[in-house]
Amino acid sequence: MERLIMGIDPGTNFMGYAIIKVTGKNRKPELIVSGVLDMDKIHDPYIKLQRIFKRTLQVIDTYHPDELAIEAQFYGKNVQSMLKLGRAQGVAIAAALQRNIPIFEYAPRKIKMSVTGTGTASKEQIALLLGKLMTLNTTTGQLDETDAIAIAYCHHLQSCNPLAAEGHTCKSWSDFVKKNPDKLI
Repeated sequence: MERLIMGIDPGTNFMGYAIIKVTGKNRKPELIVSGVLDMDKIHDPYIKLQRIFKRTLQVIDTYHPDELAIEAQFYGKNVQSMLKLGRAQGVAIAAALQRNIPIFEYAPRKIKMSVTGTGTASKEQIALLLGKLMTLNTTTGQLDETDAIAIAYCHHLQSCNPLAAEGHTCKSWSDFVKKNPDKLI
């Protein structure tokens, strides 16, 4: 079974996006497309939001992803930055909702933890490890782009985790093993 996951690293100056494909028994993800929407020279904030919406729809309509994974907002030092990021995230989510695509949000620390094993990894460490963990058919140029790949990869890992299944009552792997002895190899 094939599954396409779209990852978005929202931003008002640069938005990273990626589509990964997961197929076959080994379920090793393969990068289909990735890129960055550069809005740095656009001064009108509403035009930026329009570009985010249009580009997100364009990627969705071209590749038809099954799911969208997006980085959740986080509070930094500047409330205004968080509000701008929230608008960018909301517009990308609205585009996915326009095409009835399920949306999954992940905190930055969760994404870092999924890819590197630590929630404090740098963007450069994430980019380096992604090349070892999955098939990348292209050279990524910017960290916003590799962040989008990492978000899609994080969703792939989380959705393969039996503890993450919807309605699952297990609180740990040992609890899962006790409740599911038939699923052990």
